[in-house]
Amino acid sequence: MISVVDDDISVRRATLDLLASAGLACEAFESGDAYLQSGRVADTTLLILDVTMPGMTGLDLQRHLIGSGYRIPIIFITGYPEPTLREQALQAGAIGFLPKPYEEDVLFGCIERAFGHHR
Repeated sequence: MISVVDDDISVRRATLDLLASAGLACEAFESGDAYLQSGRVADTTLLILDVTMPGMTGLDLQRHLIGSGYRIPIIFITGYPEPTLREQALQAGAIGFLPKPYEEDVLFGCIERAFGHHR
């Protein structure tokens, strides 16, 4: 299952609709805390994660998951594509760091890379 964590409801809905239209199982959460409390972490095969959110940021969630022993592939999406944040995310193992609005083909390319498939 692909988990989408973004505090912007319009981004969550659009991303869920896009993933569902491609036949991918997905679920969305409005915050890192909501995701962690959902009980879905162990079921997540890919995480699409906003960088800047109130409370726990995307980078905080990434660090928490790694520290807890989870190695979930992460694609970050952000309205603030700062090079420093991008480098931190990628060095910690993120598969992608996409600016909002992201291009669908680029997102699907990252998803395929995460699952080891090629178009």
